[in-house]
Amino acid sequence: MPEKPKKRPRDSAATLSQFMMPEHSNPTGQIHGGLIMKMIDEAAAIAAMRHAQRPVLTVVVDSVTFRSPVHVGQLLTLNANVTYVGRTSMEVEVHVVAEDPVRGTVTHTNSAFLVFVALDDAQRPTEVPGLLLESDEEHRAWEQGAARQAHRLRRVP
Repeated sequence: MPEKPKKRPRDSAATLSQFMMPEHSNPTGQIHGGLIMKMIDEAAAIAAMRHAQRPVLTVVVDSVTFRSPVHVGQLLTLNANVTYVGRTSMEVEVHVVAEDPVRGTVTHTNSAFLVFVALDDAQRPTEVPGLLLESDEEHRAWEQGAARQAHRLRRVP
């Protein structure tokens, strides 16, 4: 099978934004962490599908630490970028910020790394394109992703 052409990270990047309403909150007025985690998974899956041009499944969600609460009335924006690829898997970084549109303040609430596997028509893992790295930042993200993936693989029994 011929090798798939490499793709630039920016070609598969995804951004999701959602205005946080009362139905998204818990009794304290803070947005449910589970909702934010769901949105992280969705943003990352879109970037992974764009990269692979195949359906994907979430394999790993690295730890998610909530650095700052998100409140009703804030605009939550999630930016997802493919940072590392293996033969059939992709690591995606998601950066989450909450914006108070009245005050104009933006707060980084959390980030996460997720790993997806691309699926063929028989729902088996299939090869994904490589990453075409064009900047020092992309090369750094790749190297850090490779280290995280090696660590993940060491944890598997």
